[in-house]
This record gives sequence, structure tokens and C-alpha cells, in this order.
Amino acid sequence: MSLVWKAALALGALAFFFGVLLAIAYLRFKVETDPRLDELLEAVLGSNCGACGYPGCEPACEAVLAGEAGVDVCVAGGQKCAEAVARIMGVEASMGERGVALVHCQGGLAESAPKAVYHGIDSCAAADKIAGGFKACDYGCLGLGTCKSVCPVNAITIDEDRRRQVDRDRCTGCGLCVDVCPRSLIELVPRDQQVLVMCNSADKGAKAKKVCSVCCIACKKCEKACEFDAIKVVDNCARIDFEKCTQCGKCIEVCPTDVLVRVEPTAAQRKKSKAPTAA
Repeated sequence: MSLVWKAALALGALAFFFGVLLAIAYLRFKVETDPRLDELLEAVLGSNCGACGYPGCEPACEAVLAGEAGVDVCVAGGQKCAEAVARIMGVEASMGERGVALVHCQGGLAESAPKAVYHGIDSCAAADKIAGGFKACDYGCLGLGTCKSVCPVNAITIDEDRRRQVDRDRCTGCGLCVDVCPRSLIELVPRDQQVLVMCNSADKGAKAKKVCSVCCIACKKCEKACEFDAIKVVDNCARIDFEKCTQCGKCIEVCPTDVLVRVEPTAAQRKKSKAPTAA
């Protein structure tokens, strides 16, 4: 037998030997996984956004299987994900309604002119650190899209004038946008709240008006119009007590700068309002 054949046989024998060893090791040390894990990974959003507090979707699903997290672990996925996870786990979905994101600013470049030209990365945090931002209003949205970039459900859009909009039907109330806004402009408000304040300025009326045409001027007309003591001007800006607000809209009627607005109800709210009531 030639040397080449001997070498080939030796290598083949070694390969077979180590293959058997690997097979034995796999059978002996393999970790059994719950077959429901793959189903859960299909049920959650799958964006690995971290809104749930876990480093990714798989650890979050493993926590559900271990009883360490509830069926509503996928914060970004909202009610639909919670219901899907609950079906897989054989339990009922018990999830309270989450709020919806509100950006307390409606001033784009046309309403609140820039005080400087910004050349840099599209990051609100970065822009805000350069002389307090490029907008004349020190409290207004910079509109560079930091909130948009972290939204796992694409609920935030920004137009050419840097006005931002939140799709209330898409928003699941995960709160990621709230955490990244360097000016603390975003708040989760009750989903059924339609009367809202679209400003966060702390400047006094005259100064605020100089830098933005759609700002709160702290005139307190809304306070006087509200019969339920649900709206107060705090630090030169109107604030609504959602528990007291009846959404009558009288504050909107007297607001001279259109800071108080009424938003459209969500699809779920419209469906609920059309549902027949029991006789």
C-alpha cells in the first residue's frame, strides 16, 4: 500500500474517531430548549429594541418561559404581541392600556426660525450640545430624528420643515422616544386624551413669542375658561391634569396661539365609540 493511501486511511480514521466523540459530547451535554421558544420569538416584534429591559428578544422570551416576565414583555409590540404570547403560554392576556407618545412642540423651521446653521450628524443630542442647539427657541424640538430612529414601529415621521408627527395608531407606548429626547419634549399621555398642549417653553410670553409663532405665552386664558380646574400655567406653560379634564375644548377656543389642540381619536377609540351598547 502506498504512503498516500496509508495517510488517507489514517486521516479518515481520525476524522471518524473525533466525529464519534463530538456526537457523544453533543448528546451528553446538549441543552434542552423549550419548543415554545421559537413560537414566542415569532410572536414578539423581533426588533431587539431593548424597551422590555432585556438585551434582546430571545432573552425576553426565555424570561417569559421561566416565569420571570409577563406576557406583555414585548413593550414595543403592544396589545397584539401580548395576546399572541398569552395564547402560546396558555394564559389570558392581562395588559393595561399604555399611553401614546406626545411631542410637546409643533414648531418647525417656519414657525421657529433657526438662530444658526447646523452642519453635523443627524442627532438631536449632538446638536443640543453645540451652543444649546440651532433653533432660536431653547425648548423647541430640533427635528433631527433621534426619536424617529429609535421607534421600533415607525410611528414617528419628520417632514422637510422638521415638524414631527406621531401616528397614534402605530405608537405602542414603549417610551423609547421619551428616553432619548435631549430636551425632554416627549411624554406618554393617556390614549383617550384628545385635548393636548403642544408646547414646552418656559420663556415668558414676550420672549417666547419672539422665537416661535406657535408657543404658549402664559396668558392664562385657558385657566379662566376651564370650569373643572384641569389646566394650569406652570413655569410659563399650560399643563393639563388629565384626570380632571373633560375634554370640553373651551380652552382650545380661547388659546390665542393655537397651542392647545384636539387630536383625532385612534382607530381603536373610533371602533369602541361605534360599538353597540347593551340595552
